[in-house]
Amino acid sequence: MRAYYSASRAQFDSHSDAHILGELTTWHSFATEQAQTSAWRQQIAILRVALKDIPDFTLFFEFAIPRMGKRADTVVLIGDTVFVIEFKVGSEAFDRHALEQVEDYALDLKNFHQGSHDLSIVPVLVATRAEASRDVQMELAFDLVSQPLSVTSHDLGEVLRLISARHRPGFDAGAWAASGYRPTPTIVEAARALYANHSVEDITRSGADDLNLGRTQDAISAVIETSRARNLKSICFITGVPGAGKTLAGLTVATRRQDGDASEHATYLTGNGPLVEVLREALARDTCERTGVKKANAARSVAAFIQNIHNFRDDYAGNDTVPSDHVVVFDEAQRAWTRAQASKFMQAKRNIPDFDMSEPEFLLSVMDRHADWCTVVCLIGGGQEINTGEAGLSEWMTAIRDHFPHWRVHVSDQIEHPDYDLRKDAKAFLASAQVTPSPDLHLGVSMRSFRAETLSDFISHVLGSHVLGGDRQAAHAAADKLDKYPLMLTRDLAAARDWLKSKARGTERYGLVASSGAHRLRPEGLHIKAAIDPANWFLNDRSDVRSSFALEEAASEFDIQGLELDWTGVCWDADLRYDGGWRMYNFKGTRWQSINDDWRKLYLKNAYRVILTRARQGIVVFVPKGDETDATRPPHFYDGTYEYLKNCGFQPL
Repeated sequence: MRAYYSASRAQFDSHSDAHILGELTTWHSFATEQAQTSAWRQQIAILRVALKDIPDFTLFFEFAIPRMGKRADTVVLIGDTVFVIEFKVGSEAFDRHALEQVEDYALDLKNFHQGSHDLSIVPVLVATRAEASRDVQMELAFDLVSQPLSVTSHDLGEVLRLISARHRPGFDAGAWAASGYRPTPTIVEAARALYANHSVEDITRSGADDLNLGRTQDAISAVIETSRARNLKSICFITGVPGAGKTLAGLTVATRRQDGDASEHATYLTGNGPLVEVLREALARDTCERTGVKKANAARSVAAFIQNIHNFRDDYAGNDTVPSDHVVVFDEAQRAWTRAQASKFMQAKRNIPDFDMSEPEFLLSVMDRHADWCTVVCLIGGGQEINTGEAGLSEWMTAIRDHFPHWRVHVSDQIEHPDYDLRKDAKAFLASAQVTPSPDLHLGVSMRSFRAETLSDFISHVLGSHVLGGDRQAAHAAADKLDKYPLMLTRDLAAARDWLKSKARGTERYGLVASSGAHRLRPEGLHIKAAIDPANWFLNDRSDVRSSFALEEAASEFDIQGLELDWTGVCWDADLRYDGGWRMYNFKGTRWQSINDDWRKLYLKNAYRVILTRARQGIVVFVPKGDETDATRPPHFYDGTYEYLKNCGFQPL
């Protein structure tokens, strides 16, 4: 239901207040409180006066904004101008949060509602007890969305008349309302919606180029159902480019089975600590707001649903307990530890002296304890290994080949790509009789950036492989296709901050990111060793200096992997330098040391891949000028990188 009530001018004039209230109450999914009914009555009365001199319009009450899980109070379509009107009944002031909210609604329509892409959209906040409107001046941005207007109920009609005087008559309001809605939620927005039992179809795009996500989810469900029906043990490997929806697919699998048959109950597991912390906090806050339960109770429920994979591992180490879940989703599975890393950690930190398995082998051995069936879903990001001991898909393939020949394996047909096949063993693995490849298990289109679905291709050309340098010509060609996605470059951190602030509207989130090895950004005021608080950094608003909005702290690849911002400032240090090709360094003590180990080179290159693919709407890269008097950051450490990025297609501010 797009709106609880919609009407043309003639219908609105003919319908009584009681009739309109009846329709609103009928569609309202919660018990209608007196305060809500009173608010609707006042809104109807205000709109009757404000619209009496408008010859033709279409009015929508409680207009759905699915991605945000909310409804705008009213949307009025006058010709080809869309007014999104939010009422604060009884308010004497124009609250900043309310202004951000109505601007968010307008931006959501512009970006994701197909019928609104080419229309002027005007967000309006009406404070019913405000004494006088501010000086109302509509300023349209480049995308035809105006700054939010603060208007009293008495002045609303005048504002609507003046602005709509320029509209194009004869516009088809019915076609506009029925046009497709193709949102791209952040992972936090998606998790909130899924956890609140909304369908994933309500919050994600449904165009032909986005059917891949649906096919992937259907393929996983088919494997689970077949495994259960035939008492099989199965594993699915889902590959995908950054932002393609791997985590969304995993969360959907888990939430669909959260409250159903106990034998199908699923748990979402990830070794990404910041992602766990942010999602748990976001879901706990949202549950409190929606249901009124205490925060501690909400947090306990969420913690059972989203678990850290290392806690799961520790719970089953040293015992033969059969896990309660028949379905587990392992996100960021490419980051699972090798035998050497896992054994070293478990012996030294968990006091299990005889632990001698890789994490994939141990995790599969735990699920193999089921006497009947189970399904493991592994989400694999290409080029996302960023830390010591992470060996990607290869470690999983080795464990299956050597220890679990009785398992059925369903795998993406892209695993021979160099980003996944780090040890060149995928071809032999695919030849095994127990392995079934499928194109439906690869997510090839980024949904993170609704402005730049091919961003990952551009970044891949910029960075190249971990052995070779990038390809500036291919990168520049890819950049030319990103015409709606700003790729900016500067040597001035203050300019980068100003650019981020100028671009973000409503509650669009921006922040600074840098590699964990960017130790010589400290003279610029950025101390990457000072850890951020992920929940506060990603979730809190502009009033909190701990949030990303403050632009005081930079998140590293470990903080931000799996998460995203609308706009990012990528702070580039001398750990990755361009000098005819990429050169990698580690800062130790008082100087930079060259990195020679191929795995460490890969981890550093992937760190930059992660921080360069976090932005949904645009990037500004800051490359310091350096300092001739500082031996740790002379200008030539940075100049080559700046020139190379410029030649790849980044535009100087």
